[in-house]
Amino acid sequence: MRTFYLSALALASLTFVAAAPAQAAWSCQGGEVACGASASNASSKATYRKAARSARSHRVAHASHRKARVASRKTARYATRRTAKRAYSGSHAMSGMASYYWQGQRVASGGMFNPNALTAAHKTLPFGTKVRVTHLGNGRSVTVTINDRGPFIRGRIIDLSRRAAGVIGMTGSGVARVAVDVVGG
Repeated sequence: MRTFYLSALALASLTFVAAAPAQAAWSCQGGEVACGASASNASSKATYRKAARSARSHRVAHASHRKARVASRKTARYATRRTAKRAYSGSHAMSGMASYYWQGQRVASGGMFNPNALTAAHKTLPFGTKVRVTHLGNGRSVTVTINDRGPFIRGRIIDLSRRAAGVIGMTGSGVARVAVDVVGG
């Protein structure tokens, strides 16, 4: 049945192509440089130079914008501990979902991950920052040291080691709503 429909479609399209009137003559729709109009050679070169200058200025503007964007990201990424402490200090600096991980892997700070240590991964806090993570469901809290980057799942703010997750009682569910406070650097 499928081949019947395909052949009918092909036959119908051939009928429309055959019924369409033929163009009398082809005409160029591009600029004078592309169509080879009988303009002088000097004006063709001038048009080409003008287009090249415009493209060059666009590339330069785009490159400078890209450099500024990268520089601002680097500044934000390498914030000092003192700045991070000021930005996140106060009652419950951040709150959101936390998860935990236990797989042996290399962490962003350079060492190997130890699931039995009181460590955590955070997207922006500097390595070595100490944070207090409080489980909002049961009120239990733990102080951990940031030594990795993550979590890379939307809506999560911190990844705890298995031991830290056990201390606050979230290993059963895997995720929990928590509050994160910076306590030291």
